[in-house]
Amino acid sequence: MTVLPSSKARPLVPALMFIALVVAAVGSLGTPLVTSVATTLHVSLDSAQWTLTIALLSGAVATPVLGRLGAGPHRRTTILATLALVVAGSALTVLPLPFAWLLAGRAAQGAGLGLTALMMGVARDHLPEGRSAAAIALISVVSIIGAGVGYPLAGLLAELGGVRAAYSLGLFVTAAALLVAWRSIPKAPEGRSARVDVAGALVLAAGLFLVLFLASQRSLWSHHLRVAVVLAIGAVLLLCVWVASELRSRTPLVDVRALRHPAVAGANIAMFVGGSGMYLLLTLITRYAQTPNSAGYGFGLTTFEAGLVLVPFSVLGSVAGKLTPRVRERIDAPLLLAGSAVVVGSGFVLFAAERSNLAELLTAMGVLGFGVGSFSAAMPGVILAVTPKSETSSAMSFNYVVRSVGYALGSALGGLILGAGTGRLFPNDGAYTTAALVGIAAMAITALTSLTLARHRQPELDSTHPRAKEPNMHKLVVLYPEPADPDHFRDYYVTHHLPLVALMPGLLAWRYSFDVAATQGQPPYFAVFEAEFADAAAMTASRSSPQGRQVAADVANYATGGAIVIHYPVRDGTS
Repeated sequence: MTVLPSSKARPLVPALMFIALVVAAVGSLGTPLVTSVATTLHVSLDSAQWTLTIALLSGAVATPVLGRLGAGPHRRTTILATLALVVAGSALTVLPLPFAWLLAGRAAQGAGLGLTALMMGVARDHLPEGRSAAAIALISVVSIIGAGVGYPLAGLLAELGGVRAAYSLGLFVTAAALLVAWRSIPKAPEGRSARVDVAGALVLAAGLFLVLFLASQRSLWSHHLRVAVVLAIGAVLLLCVWVASELRSRTPLVDVRALRHPAVAGANIAMFVGGSGMYLLLTLITRYAQTPNSAGYGFGLTTFEAGLVLVPFSVLGSVAGKLTPRVRERIDAPLLLAGSAVVVGSGFVLFAAERSNLAELLTAMGVLGFGVGSFSAAMPGVILAVTPKSETSSAMSFNYVVRSVGYALGSALGGLILGAGTGRLFPNDGAYTTAALVGIAAMAITALTSLTLARHRQPELDSTHPRAKEPNMHKLVVLYPEPADPDHFRDYYVTHHLPLVALMPGLLAWRYSFDVAATQGQPPYFAVFEAEFADAAAMTASRSSPQGRQVAADVANYATGGAIVIHYPVRDGTS
């Protein structure tokens, strides 16, 4: 970790937020332009829908790959190269080329969605601890509300100058983001390594392709159910193969073992179910607003006007994102997740009960934005509490893959429910109520999952916690002499060993470093690790636990130079 001086850290936060906002807004540009693409390029609506689906697929695959690269020494280069790819893709969407080139450009733009987790990694590495938590929460929020920013602007440009003019917005802002990144992103701390599991990335891409394909092709479920079921089974098998390969790989894209930690597993379950519900309500409100009055309901809004309906979503989401870090000082993150799920659920209730005028839709959208903003800001705190700093990008990237799949499921779920209640041209009004009830159930499951997580979660301790000032705290230190293969040591230690350490019971805090230096001459040790326990008895119990024995047995897999373990009670020198 290399904390920047305040003069450099101050402009870093808005730079990270701007980049995260840009890639989120550009990735969502396909949503309001599907109809315009179909009419302008003379393709079917199902084909035009792929301008959104291919961006989600590209982002879902790029996210863990970029997360793994971001955990290594070349994070700055990775960020700049990815933004350059996004700019090139944006240029393809603007040029008057055939539809296939537009899809290629949208795929390149979608790769930028994987940068959000890297922005969090930069914040965690280079900002003071107090500021980094708030910055990570805001980055998480702007990655959500970016859709609300891009939607109305793209709709307005499409109405004024056509679909190519709308995509020119993406070219302009991504070029600006590349310039900002070039000037502001610092180099990653030294002593890290990262290798990409190419085979795992290909298997993941195939599995996610089937998932998103099934989510986007709603007619397949209604007209070719057997084919859809076979493809769904194939998707599950591919993802199972991917998980198995990740467990065996020495350099996995995502450390799947970390999912055994209740905090990580619970957070990702909440993200999947909650994300499905959140995107479902967003889809219902925007679609209802655009339905013409001739259907017996709806307001017949244009693409631009429907985009303005998202303004309360973005504004209140931003407000919640700024408030949540302050509330987080008093309320544990899982409880915030549960509360946020209840807020989104209340948005569903409002939509189900009252949607006869536009003000009621705007209110429901605002409630949704506040709940999504709070949920997104609280989520990183749950996962990163048990994640090493060097693995921030990788851990959050998996969460964003889960979120992308959840969003796709929410979109598909809305289409299936509304399709089942369709009249001649448009769904019956009652179908929206049915979909809202399903959303309420999804958010109830999310809230219960978060409450369960809070009940089993070990409280985090900071410098203000009473136990943190106890004079009898016990510290364990491990000193590692130079290993035979330093690169293997770093890679295995970060990706395999430390996630096992995080599972040890009674562990109050832990830290490590590969940057060991001596005041004179060469340092006698290559790396150092230290852990804190409440007392000697807590340390002994932790080391004797199944998790502790697994950690001890794993040392031989990387520490070829041996390991020296010492421990001692810590006395407060100020008392």
